[in-house]
Amino acid sequence: MARPTACRSLKESLVTESALISCVDDDPTVLEALEDLLDALGFEVDGYPSAEEFLSRGRLEATTCLITDVRLGGMSGLELQHRLAAASHNIPTIVISAFADDQTRTRAFNAGAICVLAKPVSRENLISCIRLALHPT
Repeated sequence: MARPTACRSLKESLVTESALISCVDDDPTVLEALEDLLDALGFEVDGYPSAEEFLSRGRLEATTCLITDVRLGGMSGLELQHRLAAASHNIPTIVISAFADDQTRTRAFNAGAICVLAKPVSRENLISCIRLALHPT
């Protein structure tokens, strides 16, 4: 019985009234898993298979946190970060990658990422990064 209470308190500590998390990943399995997890945590979630689709159809002004893969078909997640910054969209961004080597991490942090996580992404690490994105200290 402690599990539902723990889940409820986790949701309450993470979710803000207008928290929209946008996810960009060209792997439909990863995108669906992210959407399912975030939905279960109580977030409003939008998923996009490409950076281009996020830029053209995404709710940029409403997005409170962006989760993006580095390697996408077309524009990379790092280029997406640069474009958002150039357009003054300062969205807290979590970068995920199967190739999260030191160079990729450095490039992502230099582009403004708040977290860089290696795939497969652990639930606990993702939650910690989302907490940081939504409740910066």
